Amino acid sequence: MRGKDSDARLGVSAPWPFAAMLAMGGVIVLLAIYRDTFVSMLEIWERSETFAHGFLIFPISAWLIWRRAPVVSRLEPCPDYRAVPVFLLLGLGWLMARVAGVLVVEQYALVGMIPVLVWMLLGWAVISELAFPLGFLLAAVPVGESLIPPMMGFTADFTVRMLQLTGIPVFREGTFFSIPSGDWSVVEGCSGLRYLIASITLGLLYAYLSYRSIWRRLAFIALAIVFPVIANGLRAYMIVMIAHLSDMQLALGVDHFIYGWVFFGLVMLLLFWLGSLWAEPDVEGPKPPPASEMGHGLAGNYRALWKGLLLGLVFAAVWPVRAAQIERQAAVQRGLLDVMLPDEAGPWRATGAGTDWEPSYVGPDLRASRFYTDGSTTVGLYVMYYRGQKQGAELINSQNLLIPQKHPVWKMPGERKVSVDLAGQPTVVLQGRLQSARQNLVTWRWYRIGDLYTSNDYLGKLLEAKEKILGGSTDEAGIVVATAYDDDAETGAKALQRFVNVMLPFLEKSLARDIGS
Repeated sequence: MRGKDSDARLGVSAPWPFAAMLAMGGVIVLLAIYRDTFVSMLEIWERSETFAHGFLIFPISAWLIWRRAPVVSRLEPCPDYRAVPVFLLLGLGWLMARVAGVLVVEQYALVGMIPVLVWMLLGWAVISELAFPLGFLLAAVPVGESLIPPMMGFTADFTVRMLQLTGIPVFREGTFFSIPSGDWSVVEGCSGLRYLIASITLGLLYAYLSYRSIWRRLAFIALAIVFPVIANGLRAYMIVMIAHLSDMQLALGVDHFIYGWVFFGLVMLLLFWLGSLWAEPDVEGPKPPPASEMGHGLAGNYRALWKGLLLGLVFAAVWPVRAAQIERQAAVQRGLLDVMLPDEAGPWRATGAGTDWEPSYVGPDLRASRFYTDGSTTVGLYVMYYRGQKQGAELINSQNLLIPQKHPVWKMPGERKVSVDLAGQPTVVLQGRLQSARQNLVTWRWYRIGDLYTSNDYLGKLLEAKEKILGGSTDEAGIVVATAYDDDAETGAKALQRFVNVMLPFLEKSLARDIGS
């Protein structure tokens, strides 16, 4: 027979190796349930130098957890079901991101589930000690491409301003500028995004290991954000100056990239040196927590841990099942109808091509385009029609552009938001200016989602998610209009307003028939 004390020990004290293995197994099963999302991260790490550091994040997180082992091992694993609402909220976020095709939010939701699952299995005391090591996993998510346009703009602003202060005359249009020795442009690779992401990742790790004060950590992280942005502007300016002073013989081609990474290495050394000036030298290895912070009671029994794990995995599996149902519903679509563009509308009549340019949208189910003239102005109308949609073939996608980077013929000095009248409603559209050696174009573009017009990517994605989750139409369209101008882009914009005033009701009838609104 077993005594009362013996039974209590058997029911209370689950050894840490068992709890740790259970938690690791739960994380592995979680990643298997969301395999497509996790594989999408791996594929981006593999193909992109900007996000290749993702391969190191999980091993670094494991090492950071190991450093906390002396502290964590003194705590009793205790399933904490206060984590359930947070876990469900992340699952719902994953579902909305999945059906709307917002891959980065989908990935963040998955990675966010890992620490919450550990919290659910092992308890608040444990997750409090492992907050940073598990939170550091978020650095594995490949994010930041939306920062490329503003960072390109800042780099161009900084470089041009420094050239002007140096006394070098500059002519600038958007991210393109010319100086007496040659022409330059700030492209995606010059935005400094790689430097920024690398600096933030290293800065987070350095701040955690070097400081105990939350304010010192936050100060260093802020420095790790600002420092590389300013440094990248200096790097771009120095490249232009080296090329200018060497009569365009140096800092071009391979030299350009070698110089960039050497410069970044020096910048990071300087950043860490500055950080060492306010380092806390008494930071030592992890210390055991006081007794008041240690777990007690029925926290760690085997049955409770198994129950927590199974409950967490059941909650995790709900969302992929629902996503699969929605995707099957979207796949059952009626036959695709033609988007019928009219031969004429009011004074506008179909005519021959007015330009050799066309927007670059990936994966539409149907493209329709036509040119119209009212006798004095020619306007191009482009409709990109998406049905069902899937990753890589969706209306709201960073790859859907007016022109791709480094186009051999066309360049785009800029694109900005303007408020125009669409079907009697003030609507913000994106107005762009395109230039080639033979022609200047002004463009408007926007989305039609459901029965609404918008050019806001975030609102568009929310509308997509709502339609799919509620079983509505998944059909959408991207609309672009373009016309040539000579000197004043606003003259072309007025012509576009005249055109959409007349043409939009005719186009709406065709889209309403196809999209089913």
